[in-house]
Amino acid sequence: MPLKKYGVLAARLVDRRREGSGDTPHYQIHLADDAGTHYRVAVNVLSQQAPSELLYLADDDFHHPITDLLPPAGSGWTALPSQPGTASLDFIRGNLFDPTKMRLLPPDLPGPDNDLADLLDHYIQRAINDPTICLYAFGQRWGPEPHTPDKIFGFLPGNGVHDIHMNQGNSGGFRADDGVWQDGGLLLHLPTESRWIALFLAFQSQTWHTDDTTGHRIDTAAPRTGDGQDPLRILAALVNPTGPAPGAETVTLINTSRTPVSLADWHLTDQYKHNLPLPDATLRPGETLTVPAVDGFRLGNRGGTITLLNPAGHKAHGVSYTARQAQQEGQTITF
Repeated sequence: MPLKKYGVLAARLVDRRREGSGDTPHYQIHLADDAGTHYRVAVNVLSQQAPSELLYLADDDFHHPITDLLPPAGSGWTALPSQPGTASLDFIRGNLFDPTKMRLLPPDLPGPDNDLADLLDHYIQRAINDPTICLYAFGQRWGPEPHTPDKIFGFLPGNGVHDIHMNQGNSGGFRADDGVWQDGGLLLHLPTESRWIALFLAFQSQTWHTDDTTGHRIDTAAPRTGDGQDPLRILAALVNPTGPAPGAETVTLINTSRTPVSLADWHLTDQYKHNLPLPDATLRPGETLTVPAVDGFRLGNRGGTITLLNPAGHKAHGVSYTARQAQQEGQTITF
């Protein structure tokens, strides 16, 4: 069954602790909200299933409409519904990042800047030293435990968040944790720089095509193999056309491969799951095609997502845009 207590913690950094040994080492983070409640965020740095090294992505300048939906900085724990249109994360459906850009890192090695704990330290230590920075930790809550001090930092009651990683497409016994719109992650807000930093983690044993209802892996889908797996990409979108609404919104695609691609049975979907079939045509290598938004397909000016589905109905590419990117009338957004 999906995670029982999914949500996001908005709090300030207090301390951190690295764990480099044991079967399931974690990177432990101590936080406190503005009401004085303390929490521990336990971040996996090693998988129990082989291969053990985690996939990670760090985005130092993260732009996504989800940042406009988050609770106030320092506000503590907020439960989230596992559904689109909320602050909930979904690595696949939310178009948060390109999964082919994730890289592998070992959990903890001697020497500087060569493991996952070092990567986390780079961001967390800065946030500890700057009280204006707020951490948003997405995952599953435990506690409060009124009579049990925290086992790492000692505060009472014990209280915290774990499952700070992708929570779908699992195998074996972890399949029971699968669900959609319940992925974990870390977002750091730097208000003095008007900037967001995003940190996303996934296990190599997880798959990148999952059922839209259960979050279970789709074994018939092609595996993630690296950049350029699918020939078609979303190149640009005009989401705020000049003139009164509704305007002539468009999405531009490009064939990045060396061979022609038939567009038959390919679709675009918006954040509301409205489908837009592509024309029954062939796109030559390097050729682009601009598709008008019709039949209920919508690109809202308050931010949104655009997803490209291949003939099998599996995600081939996805992008997102923010309200700020869409505010300039007549401006085409490139991805």
